[in-house]
Amino acid sequence: MSASQLALGVKLRDDARFDNFHGDRNTDAAKRLEVVCHQPAGVPVVVLCGDSDTGKSHLLQAVCHYSENQGRAAVCISIAELQPFGPEALSGLEAQEIICLDDLDRIAGDPVWEEAIFHLYNRIQDQGGLLMVSLSDLPANLPFELPDLVSRLSHGLTIQLGIYRDDDRLKILMARAEKRGLMMADDVAGYIMRRAPRRLGDLLGILDILDENSLQAQRRLTIPFVKTVMGW
Repeated sequence: MSASQLALGVKLRDDARFDNFHGDRNTDAAKRLEVVCHQPAGVPVVVLCGDSDTGKSHLLQAVCHYSENQGRAAVCISIAELQPFGPEALSGLEAQEIICLDDLDRIAGDPVWEEAIFHLYNRIQDQGGLLMVSLSDLPANLPFELPDLVSRLSHGLTIQLGIYRDDDRLKILMARAEKRGLMMADDVAGYIMRRAPRRLGDLLGILDILDENSLQAQRRLTIPFVKTVMGW
């Protein structure tokens, strides 16, 4: 499968935009990214660093939404989607003006993939495009083996994201519920926060389950209803 075919098959999440990136913890990071999208000239690469629960994928998707609204060709693909097709899947991505690669550290330590990413970086620079990637840590702290790739990634704009605090997780939960049309009282939200796993992804997964069950049962969210659905 070629990169152009992959790009056509990748759908942006409607709920991944700058205007619904809630929680104060990483607001400044989102604002910096938005500025870069507006004026990308002079930035060779943007590296988003952070734990798997910090909103990196949301922000990369938001970059593409924002860029497309400005009339720029953009694509956001996770490395996990590309890996089954081999490094050849990167061919042609430089035709996009903004290329976002999520979870790039998945290929750290794989010399063939590392070299392919390095050459993609150079092709993007030649075309005047912008590469954005997400990593779990700073490039130098990851097991990349190609020094030239580490050097390129280390000399761009690095934005580090922090783990969400409980007040941020609560704010995100309430905002996502409101967007879905779910009425969630403070006591219900507090109960969910006390019982749910700490990972934001797990918390939002619980919201998906409650939303589906609320629709099927035609019931509003109450603590007894949440207890029943979640088996708490």
